[in-house]
Amino acid sequence: MFSQGDLVFIDAGAQQGVKVGQEFEVTRPRGRFRSKFSHKGGSLGVYTQEVGRLRVVRVRDRVSVAEVAVSCSDMLLGDMLRPVPARQVPAGRADVNLDRFAEPTGKQTGHIVLARDGREVLSRDQVVFIDLGAEDNVRVGDYLTVFRPDGHGTIVNYGEEIAANARRGFESDELRGGGFSNQAQRVKDTGGSKYGQTVKTPSIKHNRPPVPRKVVGELVILHVEGRTATAVITRVAQEIHTGDAVEVQ
Repeated sequence: MFSQGDLVFIDAGAQQGVKVGQEFEVTRPRGRFRSKFSHKGGSLGVYTQEVGRLRVVRVRDRVSVAEVAVSCSDMLLGDMLRPVPARQVPAGRADVNLDRFAEPTGKQTGHIVLARDGREVLSRDQVVFIDLGAEDNVRVGDYLTVFRPDGHGTIVNYGEEIAANARRGFESDELRGGGFSNQAQRVKDTGGSKYGQTVKTPSIKHNRPPVPRKVVGELVILHVEGRTATAVITRVAQEIHTGDAVEVQ
């Protein structure tokens, strides 16, 4: 296990054209990836973890010595190397207020399908992977809105309400207080009995008119593959979850 500043041996040398000062990206392919959040069928590609960068300091015939220049995670014996790719740095932009109820743009939409280190609750400056890629015509530097459609992200699965409207026994034997729960729901017949039929939360949500989607953040694309892209979260209005939807701005 290696980290920044350590010296390691790599199985390539002068015969493979390696030169002093050359840099390699250290990667760890983790296997083919599918996601229940994506509407795309089949594999989204091979999830490849980027764990750091090496710089060659000595070269021999078939082996070289390299120093760990950048360490994003623990490096392991057997991690793979590839030449450092030329990458475009997205242009920054003014940090303006995020419109929590922005109208859809009608452009490409997808989902956050994975986050670095397996995180599921995300915030600003964290790296995520989305199921939009070159086949969807997204490019490095594109900004995307992260949103949550109405009805998504609900933690509680309502069967019955969490608290009943009223039950005998809330009052004490001593003081004989009221028979209402302090979590009482709404009764349908407001002039009737406190034990009458209640208004259920699911029925309220079902019968109400459409409400605006909730914008929870923004991200910018750093790197694009065939079916996916790597992005970093730039702004948040609240916590972001894997599975949240994204839309090109």
